[in-house]
Amino acid sequence: MPGSLPLNAEASWPKDVGIVALEIYFPSQYVDQAELEKYDGVDAGKYTIGLGQARMGFCTDREDINSLCMTVVQNLMERNGLSYDCIGRLEVGTETIIDKSKSVKTNLMQLFEESGNTDVEGIDTTNACYGGTAAVFNALLIGPNAPLIFERGLRGTHMQHAYDFYKPDMLSEYPVVDGRLSIQCYLSALDRCYSVYRKKIRAQWQKEGNDRDFTLNDFSFMIFHSPYCKLVQKSLARMMLNDFLNDQNRDKNSIYGGLEAFGDVKLEDTYFDRDVEKAFMKASSDLFNQKTKASLLVSNQNGNMYTSSVYGSLASVLAQYSPQQLAGKRIGVFSYGSGLAATLYSLKSRLDSRTCVAPAAFSESMKLREDTHHLGNYIPQSSIDSLFEGTWYLVRVDEKHRRTYARRPSPNANTLNEGVGLVHSSTATEHIPSPAKKVPRLPGTAAEPEAAVISNGEH
Repeated sequence: MPGSLPLNAEASWPKDVGIVALEIYFPSQYVDQAELEKYDGVDAGKYTIGLGQARMGFCTDREDINSLCMTVVQNLMERNGLSYDCIGRLEVGTETIIDKSKSVKTNLMQLFEESGNTDVEGIDTTNACYGGTAAVFNALLIGPNAPLIFERGLRGTHMQHAYDFYKPDMLSEYPVVDGRLSIQCYLSALDRCYSVYRKKIRAQWQKEGNDRDFTLNDFSFMIFHSPYCKLVQKSLARMMLNDFLNDQNRDKNSIYGGLEAFGDVKLEDTYFDRDVEKAFMKASSDLFNQKTKASLLVSNQNGNMYTSSVYGSLASVLAQYSPQQLAGKRIGVFSYGSGLAATLYSLKSRLDSRTCVAPAAFSESMKLREDTHHLGNYIPQSSIDSLFEGTWYLVRVDEKHRRTYARRPSPNANTLNEGVGLVHSSTATEHIPSPAKKVPRLPGTAAEPEAAVISNGEH
């Protein structure tokens, strides 16, 4: 893998391998978190301030992981004018399993049938929220001359065995979570990934005659996997703590003024140290506003997107800054998946005024009814009227658990190419004002709209 290549092997690396275009999909419905606080009977601000969440998107029984993937792949292809017969590799990162054998990728091949292209490599990659990043790394050798470039040899990875968040019960949509351990695993993985990354970039810089340490100031943007927004702010503060402890001349650095009392702390003793946390969150507040806050747009409005969370953060940055503002900037990316697997890597933007990229990322926001997700001989009851135009949705699950999908009619390609490229619909902005602990069953529609149908079996 490229991250393991020695620096002297860079000549074999294709030119400018990276990200050419991104596509985002999120549910058309959401629960307002201030209203959810009232409904749950908790203190005002518990979700909106304590977790940093404004809204949480959810899906009805009309959508599953297959339909979400089909929607985002087809929108990406249409928006960028791509033909299915020119695709040679398609990787899927997900932690949502419908079938314990058949992959999501094979479902996506339904989109390729008309083109006749079946020579498409790649398959599903699964490890909690890290699956998306693993899928990206699997595809890194494809697609040179990208506007967002992966920096060669600069990846810090940490993997270990832990039961912090896992899903052992195949009949349940819900995980087993050790909240305290999960936070400790996340922060300790960040510490170790950042340490490895710093060592690698310092070694590279020394070969170039630049003998200094890498710090947060060397990232123009720093984005994170975002289970909830407040953890992201704590994580940036954590990186500043790492810089502080690594700086041999910190007493002379004005950015660390008032932090002298923490000079002898050990990282492994500070995961739940409130004094350290508060002090470094305060000290890093300006850095957070400059480098990270913009990345939380999608997370704040939609909640945790699992494997795609960190790419929703990347999409948020791309959506709010022009190509000229991003040109030459280094974007740090920390991806974490429970269990655990984590990587900190960096992207360099070579966007200019002649390059246009549709900003966004694939979303895996799965808030399905737990009593319908694995049923056979099932017809979804929710209305499709609230779905965005161009959305694939579940039509039925037959007695053999084979799934049939259809697509809500989409705007024409010219419309899709305008603006930032998000799919909008005047009928798709329904707000659910009174959230329930279980997602309510929405009334069925009287008639299905005209749509193309794709089936997984004979019906």
